[in-house]
Amino acid sequence: MASKSVIECCEALIKKNRTICFVESASAGKISYEFSTVMDSGKILIGGLVCYHESMKEDLLLIPKGTIAQYTAESAVVTKLMARNFHRFVKSDICVALTGLTTPGGSESPTKPVGTIFLHFIFPHKEIAKKYRFKGTPEEIVNKAIDAVAALVTNETKNN
Repeated sequence: MASKSVIECCEALIKKNRTICFVESASAGKISYEFSTVMDSGKILIGGLVCYHESMKEDLLLIPKGTIAQYTAESAVVTKLMARNFHRFVKSDICVALTGLTTPGGSESPTKPVGTIFLHFIFPHKEIAKKYRFKGTPEEIVNKAIDAVAALVTNETKNN
């Protein structure tokens, strides 16, 4: 069942007649799934793409070769490129990209520990980049990230 913040977000999007899509890495499709469980989500949810492995990011999302090696797959730069490149192919009012570290490994470091999540939002008239550090299990980290997505989209939708 979707969280209260996801339900509120979907209701705000429906009220404003706005659509949304997601390009996900660390959340592996869970954002799209959570939004799909809300009543009338078909009015707002265009869909999503899971690009977990680097090859998917490079081959499907056209992230330039060398970018991931330079910045890591879990970075603000790659997350922004995921959002921008996916949004070129998917007609929606809002596009959200998510990368991050929910388990040890990857590009984990003292300055980028497990729980670090990068989000990039494309709205009709602006883009917003966010970085969060959540604590908890992998599932808790993803759920907190989903609620952060929903809260920001709700706020932007209601105020614009």
